[in-house]
Amino acid sequence: MGALFGTDGVRGLANRDLTADLALDLAGAAAHVLGEAGALQQPLRPGARPRAVVGRDPRASGEFLEAATVAGLASAGFDVLRLGVLPTPGVAHLTAELGVDLGVMISASHNPMPDNGIKFFARGGHKLPDEVEEHIEARLDEGWTRPTGADVGRVVDYEDALSDYVEHLLSCTPNRLNGLRVVVDTGNGAAAGASPRALRRMGAEVLAIHSSPDGYNINEGCGSTHMADLREAVVEHGYDIGIAHDGDADRCLAVDASGELVDGDQIMAILALAMRERGKLVQDTVVGTVMSNLGFKLAMRDAGIALVETAVGDRYVLEAMRANGYTLGGEQSGHVVLLDYATTGDGTLTALHLLARMADTGRPLAELAGCMRRLPQVLVNVRGVDRGAVDTAPGVVAAVAAARARLGDTGRVLLRPSGTEPVVRVMVEAPSEDEARAVADELAGVVAREVPVPA
Repeated sequence: MGALFGTDGVRGLANRDLTADLALDLAGAAAHVLGEAGALQQPLRPGARPRAVVGRDPRASGEFLEAATVAGLASAGFDVLRLGVLPTPGVAHLTAELGVDLGVMISASHNPMPDNGIKFFARGGHKLPDEVEEHIEARLDEGWTRPTGADVGRVVDYEDALSDYVEHLLSCTPNRLNGLRVVVDTGNGAAAGASPRALRRMGAEVLAIHSSPDGYNINEGCGSTHMADLREAVVEHGYDIGIAHDGDADRCLAVDASGELVDGDQIMAILALAMRERGKLVQDTVVGTVMSNLGFKLAMRDAGIALVETAVGDRYVLEAMRANGYTLGGEQSGHVVLLDYATTGDGTLTALHLLARMADTGRPLAELAGCMRRLPQVLVNVRGVDRGAVDTAPGVVAAVAAARARLGDTGRVLLRPSGTEPVVRVMVEAPSEDEARAVADELAGVVAREVPVPA
């Protein structure tokens, strides 16, 4: 992977790391790479002008980045359908549904409001492989002949984007949600228009909180990274379940009626059992990542369901799913991929399927989530060290080996450089919270001492 793209597109502080100039250049380079015959074994439609869709989350900086991205595409000869504020999975869906050649989403997902990002979808709504992103990055400064006259692209607003996406969600939900009472926290993000509407249309009673985005309040003390308000609302009002999304709505986390967290691993465990009952779990296999909780692995083993592990990032989960035809995969963070219905993680779709399981069985979420025991997991971020050197620092290697020997089969240790932030993540699972915290803190201290500061 190049220096610009991370595990989920290009991301950084808007107007400093991610500028309008960079967005303009990225869009032009992507247009050229994806517009070339054979770039993804899917050349442009013969004789047709290439087309793209562009969506964004509600961040204020998304307005100027959208303008720059659209300009870059149109100046490269692409006709552009501007989708406005829409969840990332909505952009992926419309990239496929409208048969366009390129999709662009402008969002920094769960990151704070000052950040923003750009991610690309190829025809069919699939995220780009690493090698294609590297090709785009390599061509950023390349000179090219710009089209003129009638060859420049045209730009129009696609007014039906939200309604088309919601109708798609409804068509993918296996049964009605009548009788369920749901609190949904949209994180003042891209889900504000779609998620409450879809849940209500399927029969649920919905209380929407943090659902008034103003460009500045996205992810601010709310959504899937700050769930205290959701817990409080569910318990105070006596609702059956709470649903939390991140800024671009490709994540779904939940709380049960008592306010207890139900994370992405537990949601996948619930859906895996449901899909197997319906004969929809291909090869009785689910795809997770190296960060999947050990409790999830044990639950799937005991249920006779195979688990395939990938690197962290829903793109890698998707690659494994597509390569083998698997239908369910995801991450502990709440990125859940239902490949029969979507080409990427979809928080609202996940919520609909989770609620459908509750409605179909008549069982409360706490009982359904009891299919797995989540082992205590502690995650410590170490900043200011060279992410690329953490795996080879002798002191770190020795400390990790000692920690793994100490925990044995009762726990797990993982050190991972983040793909979206300048940190090294130290993750420890153990039989108790205190033991996991002690081991994680000890290892984080070793990383801070032993790994050099980046040059």
